[in-house]
Amino acid sequence: MLDALLSFAVVAGLLTIVPGLDTALVLRAAVSRGRGYAFATATGIGCGTLVWGVAAAAGVSALLTTSQAAYTALRIAGAIYLVWMGIGMVREALRRTDAAVVSAEDAGHRLLGAWARGVGTNLLNPKVGVFYMAMLPQFLPAEGNHVLMGIAMALVHNIEGMLWFTVIICAAGWARTWLSRAGVRRALDSLTGTVLVGFGLKLAAASNP
Repeated sequence: MLDALLSFAVVAGLLTIVPGLDTALVLRAAVSRGRGYAFATATGIGCGTLVWGVAAAAGVSALLTTSQAAYTALRIAGAIYLVWMGIGMVREALRRTDAAVVSAEDAGHRLLGAWARGVGTNLLNPKVGVFYMAMLPQFLPAEGNHVLMGIAMALVHNIEGMLWFTVIICAAGWARTWLSRAGVRRALDSLTGTVLVGFGLKLAAASNP
């Protein structure tokens, strides 16, 4: 069981550091709203990942790979959510003024909203569920409780993700004096929003597994 966990940890760790949607969200939160907001976002993403891992271990997310209708529904819902969130960020960046920056700082205290955004982004991405369904069986040992083992692997992935997000948040904190400039923040919001829209359109156009 220890060998299986270590092997999974290596693969999951490598995938964790590959830049993607989660990284963009956490980085944007760290620069625009501060460390607390960024950690709340990262925690929400981690909770969503843990839910997918537990669901895969229990066989629930197998529905996504066997039911075309279920996968399509979740994929379209996720795509709409990402595009909506991305457009909102771009619009906020285009109309942001110095007063809007102050308002954004105040909004940074709404940690529950940041957590919910992280959870929603992760849970509405069916690719995460498919990833767990594809990966977990390859590392589950023949003996032992598969559900508990799957949960343990999801926890390992979650811990790795939080460690990586901590590095990103701390690095953004050190550079925040420069990154906090209004022009840089508008550029970052525009870039992050565009990335979200791109992910959403890609998800909408993706074929079913």
